[in-house]
Amino acid sequence: MLNDKVILITGGTGSFGKKFLEMIFAKYTPKKVIIYSRDEYKQSVMQTEYKSKLDMRRVRFFIGDVRDKDRLYRALDGVDYVIHAAAMKQVPTCEYNPMEAIKTNIHGAQNVIEAALDRGVKKVVALSTDKAVNPINLYGGTKLVSDKLFIAANAYSGEKGTVFSVVRYGNVAGSRGSVIPIWKRIIEEGGTTLGVTDLRMTRFWITLEQGVELVFKALEESRGGETYISKIPSFHIGDLAKAMLPGCTIDEFGIREGEKLHEVMVTKDDFRTTYEYDKHYIIYPNYSWAKDKAILPGGKLVADGFEYNSGNNVEWLGVEELKEALKHI
Repeated sequence: MLNDKVILITGGTGSFGKKFLEMIFAKYTPKKVIIYSRDEYKQSVMQTEYKSKLDMRRVRFFIGDVRDKDRLYRALDGVDYVIHAAAMKQVPTCEYNPMEAIKTNIHGAQNVIEAALDRGVKKVVALSTDKAVNPINLYGGTKLVSDKLFIAANAYSGEKGTVFSVVRYGNVAGSRGSVIPIWKRIIEEGGTTLGVTDLRMTRFWITLEQGVELVFKALEESRGGETYISKIPSFHIGDLAKAMLPGCTIDEFGIREGEKLHEVMVTKDDFRTTYEYDKHYIIYPNYSWAKDKAILPGGKLVADGFEYNSGNNVEWLGVEELKEALKHI
């Protein structure tokens, strides 16, 4: 599928972009992978990191911002597939800088869509977040709008135009946005107390590898407008603390503004167009332009009132399972 193809990743110097780069070269032989981001230092570090690991003749580093449509037009010339990972993701930063979050997460999404349509890109997969589902903070609100833009973009692409889809998951275990690196640093410095906002809190457990595999799946089979969600286990945040530091003291300091007790991936309002597959769910678009699109084979419509969140999940990781999972982070 991706052999001899040109792939561009916006925000490609992040945790996802690095793992994607490793995995695409392990599974495929792409013609070229373009890392598109605005931080020259991170690009330089990434080039050095992978110089001895990958065929860097097939990797290009392109300085640019998704806010800059002209730069995107130049970058997407000859590109077959786009993975849109660029975003302002820190909840407090977005709350304090709302106009900037809108420029990147909403206007940037629009720029990627328009450039992809005009440049004849085959497929675009946009990374989303659980925070876009029933959002209670600005980051989630901007990502909800972004998701809607990417889904609706299929109405502009025509029968043989660009195919747009969305992949949704929460904080990836061990990524810069997760609590694991924070707690790891405390433990390495000799700390014995780990801070937890609320012991009732649950989260999904997904690895970078699983996140990349879901993107591969969307690139391979999407027909336009699908939202992909992995079937993954849940865990209690207190159990993660115990797994990382057995016998630790837990400081429960209260839930923060804009934070949820549970990660929601599929709401009760989406059950009418949500299909369950062996390892994932797909929410299909419910628009007039999508009525003639066939449901991908192997799926089963979920039950009336179905909701998929980290609190009502059927698969769980306890302390011992988390200890084992942490070995692979």
